[in-house]
Amino acid sequence: MPPKKKGKGRGKKGKAKKRGEEDGLEEKYRRSALDVAVLKGHLDSLEGQVARQSQASGQELQARVGTLERELSKEREDKRDISADLTRQYKTMQTELGVRVHQLEGEVSRLRKQLGLCQDALQKERDSREQLELEKEAAIAELQGKIDDMETGYEKILHGCLDSLLTRLAESRRRWRDESTALHLQHKERLTDFGLNPLDI
Repeated sequence: MPPKKKGKGRGKKGKAKKRGEEDGLEEKYRRSALDVAVLKGHLDSLEGQVARQSQASGQELQARVGTLERELSKEREDKRDISADLTRQYKTMQTELGVRVHQLEGEVSRLRKQLGLCQDALQKERDSREQLELEKEAAIAELQGKIDDMETGYEKILHGCLDSLLTRLAESRRRWRDESTALHLQHKERLTDFGLNPLDI
């Protein structure tokens, strides 16, 4: 039986406690609802800010995308212009190069012809010079032969003249010697006739 009493006592206290707990829960609920309302307001405010920032960022990004698209379009247009200009320059240079190559080929052909003519003229000049040298050498050889013949003839004439001169000189010497001997003898005889000794004189 005592436990039953205890149970009864507990029941009264339990009800009071239960009511206090319900009051605390209601207070907590009210606080939580207030906190939720405050948080919800704050969240709404944050969502508005985020939405505004997002909208501003979106507009900024759209403006930036528009700027980039315009820049890209301008760059593409510049690229097309540059490509067209480079293509025009390339075609112009190719045309000029073709004309220059054609001119150089004509110049090379003309110079080759001139070179051929010069080589022909040079060969003719060489042949003419060789022919002239041969003729010169033949003329020199002929003249040298004539000179040798003339020298031989002159030597024969000179030797003949000298031999003749030597013969005449020998004859003259012999004659003068005979005459001088005769003259000496004559003078000796005259000196002897006068009584003079020819050896003393």
